[in-house]
Amino acid sequence: MINYDLKKIRAIIFDVDGVLSASTIGMDDEGMPMRTINIKDGYAIQLAQKEGLRCAIMTGGNAEAIGKRYNYLGVTDIYQKCAVKIQTYEQFIALYGLCDDEIIYMGDDIPDLQVMQRVGCPCCPADACPEVKAVSVYVSDAKGGYGCARDVIEQVLRAQGKWLSNAHAFGW
Repeated sequence: MINYDLKKIRAIIFDVDGVLSASTIGMDDEGMPMRTINIKDGYAIQLAQKEGLRCAIMTGGNAEAIGKRYNYLGVTDIYQKCAVKIQTYEQFIALYGLCDDEIIYMGDDIPDLQVMQRVGCPCCPADACPEVKAVSVYVSDAKGGYGCARDVIEQVLRAQGKWLSNAHAFGW
């Protein structure tokens, strides 16, 4: 269980590679990554959006498929090619008037560290690097790409009394 007051969470930010997709990915003939996605993560992301949580994507990657997938799930804050994620994070919180302690960030590797050290509730998948695990309030039992996002979202929605609480839960 996440040891944090999840009732105050207003936004959850996810890295992509190693969090929403597995750490090992195939490549096509042109050298482009072929990411996998977890359907249960997707269900939880779209439900969180419907229940009033702001979900955002913050990745160093850049692929049309990322934008399409998360737009389909209702995510409007999709930041790709984030060379220095803390700069994007500062713009995001300023845009929505959010405080650090209202945010979960889920990352898995060194480029995520600066943001994770700022947010109130840093979380990571089971297979995150040691430095990320060391700063995390919560380490999911699930690996990246295998339900870690669902794990965190479900805990937040349950704590806020929004998990399976209305008709939103039973559709896409």
